[in-house]
Amino acid sequence: MAHPVPPARRPELPPVHGAVICVAAPSLVISPEHGQLTGQGIDGIYRSGRRLLSRCVLRVGGRDPVAVQGRSLGADRAAFTATVRTGAEAGPDPDIGVERIRHADGTERITLRSFAARPLRLPVEVSLGTDLAELAAVAAGRAGPELPAGVHTCGLRWSTGEAQAVTAAEPAPDDALASAGLLRWQLELGPGETRTIELRTTQDRTTRAPAGHVANPLADARAEGDDPRAEAWFRTGIEDLGALLLRDPDEPGDAFAAAGVPWRLGLAPAESLWAARMALPLGTGLAAATLRTLARTQAGGRSPGGGKIPGPLRGAGPQLPPGCTGTEATLAFPAVLAEARRWGMPEGEVDRLLPAAERCLDWLRGALGEDGFLADPDPGPRRCETQAHAHRAALLGADLLAGCGRPGAEEWREWAAALREKFRDRFWVDGPDGGRPAAALHPDGRPLSRLTGAAAHLLDTGLLGGGRLAPGLLDRVRTEQLARLLGAPGMDSGWGLRSMAAREPGHNPFGHRSGAVRVYESAVAVAGLAQAGFEKEAAGLLRGLLDAAETFGYRLPEMYAAEQRTSGSAPLPHPAACRPAAVAAAAGIHVLTALAGIRPDAPAGTVALSPLPGAPLGALRLSGLRVSGEPFAVRISRLGLGMVEEAADALQLGG
Repeated sequence: MAHPVPPARRPELPPVHGAVICVAAPSLVISPEHGQLTGQGIDGIYRSGRRLLSRCVLRVGGRDPVAVQGRSLGADRAAFTATVRTGAEAGPDPDIGVERIRHADGTERITLRSFAARPLRLPVEVSLGTDLAELAAVAAGRAGPELPAGVHTCGLRWSTGEAQAVTAAEPAPDDALASAGLLRWQLELGPGETRTIELRTTQDRTTRAPAGHVANPLADARAEGDDPRAEAWFRTGIEDLGALLLRDPDEPGDAFAAAGVPWRLGLAPAESLWAARMALPLGTGLAAATLRTLARTQAGGRSPGGGKIPGPLRGAGPQLPPGCTGTEATLAFPAVLAEARRWGMPEGEVDRLLPAAERCLDWLRGALGEDGFLADPDPGPRRCETQAHAHRAALLGADLLAGCGRPGAEEWREWAAALREKFRDRFWVDGPDGGRPAAALHPDGRPLSRLTGAAAHLLDTGLLGGGRLAPGLLDRVRTEQLARLLGAPGMDSGWGLRSMAAREPGHNPFGHRSGAVRVYESAVAVAGLAQAGFEKEAAGLLRGLLDAAETFGYRLPEMYAAEQRTSGSAPLPHPAACRPAAVAAAAGIHVLTALAGIRPDAPAGTVALSPLPGAPLGALRLSGLRVSGEPFAVRISRLGLGMVEEAADALQLGG
């Protein structure tokens, strides 16, 4: 009797939560905390998804340096400090200090410093190797053996039929052994003296820097205030977002934010677009380039899929099937374009992108089910966040069409009003505690009564003309109930918003959709609660996120465990989370600017402030923002009062 063959197990992603990662897209370096690249696991120097160097092991005086510290110095560089005891001096003290500064572009500077009282002559060896494997193969455990090396003029070279890598050294080594992948120097150090060896790993013999990297266009913005952590969080988010910028190979002048490293260093339609939206207060350039890039991928024709932006499926946890990120991006497109116009995207750019936004709305019209809801995937569940995205697309799309003199605005407003009625009737699950929104409706109409972080999207209504907020899918009473639920311990872990309430069946504090804190959803909740006037709940989630950011060195991963916060505890990292990730990097920008409640209407020449009362972080000043393409600065006092300090001359300031 034949036995059924069990399905093949998917390879597990290697843990990276303890890695020190440097990125300047498309270049990436993954290092262990001790700094030695041993050729094991995922560590290495990568360029455009290919590992150029997997082994870089340093020995000084015939000894392995003792690692003291590994730390990030910024998005694109890291430092590794170690010591060596050569035995030249009696006692346990080390007599050589070693500092390795590693850059994402493949440059490493190894500096040796003598602490000895007399001159030393030190043999220094660097052992190098690579498999030139693709990152996907490395992650799946399918990387091949190391390749044989050849001697380069001042280093070593490896090649296959399709790729090559070169590691050049300065000063040139005294000896290079290709068979062992070894470079050797004899260095003389007097007391207190230093010597530096520079290694440059590239794809060819001449390239020194990643030609595809994009200069950070967001770097001028700053946050200053009573809580110095806000400044560090804001600055780190801008650095990380800039480090993730990639050029579109079809249009190198356009750059978008890659989803995250190490697993998703490429275009992810939904994440790239949401990151650009959250960075709108820093200027509309990133949003414009991201929208142009996605418009080039949009399906054409009049088929049922015409107008949709393609995107891969994304896991949705154990309760729901995977959702389509293309659906999310298609619904986000007209909304982001509408808000970018309010922040001051040039009208010529808006006109250029408007046809793609109209095609997104046409796709939405054709994708609706007979019940008036949008399934994701079709046929499949009607997710609450998908209805929120569709509702926002309709209202902000209508605002965009009306503002640009295009037909169809009133039709979309009427459809959105009808959706609000149906949603409140079908998606709300009554209960003795006041009820909750269903996570989804099954295809047969039964509600999935799970309280999840996705409900935060019901608070994210979007910005209309005149600085008005779009109406939400919930009425005021139910919005207040949702705010209470999101601010209660079942959802607020103390480190941010859980992706599923703690007492729901199947809750897993590490589950990426069944419990773990997803930074993007937490940021959406903070901004939505602030806009809706729920100060206490917004402030609680904000403080938790900021405390978590401090623990992670202000570089928040895309998610982390939602273990309940207790005295003396710290948030636990998720082993497979991307860090940095675009939406997590932009989260700090989003929530800190949400505190100021900036509501621009560049076409009308106005901007209003509606800061969060109570000033949960004390006084805060944001500068280097952009409204109507001009510098914009705002100050929030300790009493929660807002004041514009710098703005374009043509802008009229409102209350």
